[in-house]
Amino acid sequence: MLCAVTMIGYVDRLALSVAAPLVRREFGFTNEQYGLITFAFLATYAAGQLLLGPVIDRLGSRRSLSLAVTWWSVASGLHAFAGSVGGFFAARAALGLTEAVNFPAAYKVVAEWFPRAERSMASGFITAGTGLGAIVAPPLIAALIGTFDLLHARGLSPARGWQAAFIVPALLGFAWVWLWKRMMAVPGGEPAAAGPGASLRDYFRQLAHWFGYRQTWGVALARFCGDGAFYFLAFWIPNYLADVRGFGLAQIAWAAAIPFVFADLGSLAGGYAGQRLIRAGWSVDASRKTMIWTGALLVPLALPAVYVDSPVLAVLCMGLGIFGIQVKSASLFAVPTDLFPPAAVGTVWGASGAAGSLAAALSQPVIGWTIDHYSYEPVFVAVALMHIVSALCVMVFVRRIEPVV
Repeated sequence: MLCAVTMIGYVDRLALSVAAPLVRREFGFTNEQYGLITFAFLATYAAGQLLLGPVIDRLGSRRSLSLAVTWWSVASGLHAFAGSVGGFFAARAALGLTEAVNFPAAYKVVAEWFPRAERSMASGFITAGTGLGAIVAPPLIAALIGTFDLLHARGLSPARGWQAAFIVPALLGFAWVWLWKRMMAVPGGEPAAAGPGASLRDYFRQLAHWFGYRQTWGVALARFCGDGAFYFLAFWIPNYLADVRGFGLAQIAWAAAIPFVFADLGSLAGGYAGQRLIRAGWSVDASRKTMIWTGALLVPLALPAVYVDSPVLAVLCMGLGIFGIQVKSASLFAVPTDLFPPAAVGTVWGASGAAGSLAAALSQPVIGWTIDHYSYEPVFVAVALMHIVSALCVMVFVRRIEPVV
């Protein structure tokens, strides 16, 4: 269920990426304006992870995910009614805020249900949902656009193709909520909703408490340095393939999905390898850090994508880079569950995710400006290096991965 909801969330957030060439052409958006729209998602996604972590810990994972997926499905559908930079900006902002609950709540479930040796594998399944969403999104969105454009032209649908690209995936979220409420249980039951004494001041006090630990800063800085690379590949590959490689929508439908096949392989391989190392007698510290470095050193394989002549080879290079990112993420994302008690995981994971999303948000307009004024090359160079910096942050601040309390 956690893998499925992560997949649905990524289909919702990537619908705009796949439809972007059509939407940009219809409304005349520049790369810089598109970067501003993607900034809206990531900025509110960062704020949501920071502010909603304590709320998730208070409401519990089952209730939090039910509410969040309901509202992000509404936000996804609202994209279909946007007609300007401001309209898409508002819809993306609403989607980012509500989707911010996904990962902190999911990793809270991991902390509640799984022993430490199995958490990297559980993490791998959750992060595999991002790849599955990215694999499913290009052909699904392209098929929806083509089908509904044809129906609209024949007067059989009020929605145009790009509008259906947001409305239909939103329905998947509502179906997931229906199943989640019937299938999910929490060990010990859900906590009661926070009462009148639970003020915003309490939330920030809790945040301040956990940020008093060096380990929290290490995980947050690691995410700050590394997450932007993943979001560049997730949000900009269709534009890169259209602008630089001359791909049409049908070609983008398969080519943009291929790197995320590698992403899923990286998620599962990284999670499985981390689990096997611990079961073979390695400490959690040694296992997590080995897998984090293994993934980080694979990410620079994405760099040749901007230099090779073959479009197929360029796509494969991007795939190898994102494979490394997900090998690293399967272990890095599990680290808060190793360091902190389950009651704090939503808060700490949310804060670290907020740091990563903030960096990714700030980078989006810069990426658009760089592409408009220079090329994709400087962006790929930065992507190749930032995960190595991220791994260094873990080594410096998290000297040993073990429970802090």
